[in-house]
Amino acid sequence: MKRSATAVWNGSGKEGNGALTTQSTVLNNSQYSFKTRFEDGIGTNPEELMAAAHAGCFSMKLSFVLGNSGIVPSKIETNCTITMEDGVINNSHIDCTVTAEGLTAEALEVATKEAKENCPVSKAYNMSITMDAKLG
Repeated sequence: MKRSATAVWNGSGKEGNGALTTQSTVLNNSQYSFKTRFEDGIGTNPEELMAAAHAGCFSMKLSFVLGNSGIVPSKIETNCTITMEDGVINNSHIDCTVTAEGLTAEALEVATKEAKENCPVSKAYNMSITMDAKLG
């Protein structure tokens, strides 16, 4: 499997702007700029997309991990926060709430740890990954 996205950037780093398009066109010339990355501009940015990728991958992996132990979650809600300090993306923090009949706090801890360590996005990210998980 291969997936792709295209970025087009016009102008200088601070005053310029760009557009992102994904293979699926879920993002289709979605704007990004210095303001969307470092201020409050309208549009997306690489860190937000990294957070979405990690939240989505972790949630899906956790569903598989729970399913392998006979638990089918009714809801997995994951929020991921990517932190950049001094120009370095250095942390991905996952906050996860799982609603599933029969799921104990102990089983949740084991399952979320396995998902965090083994989802493909976690494996790809060369940074600290922290997590908080709770039952919903």
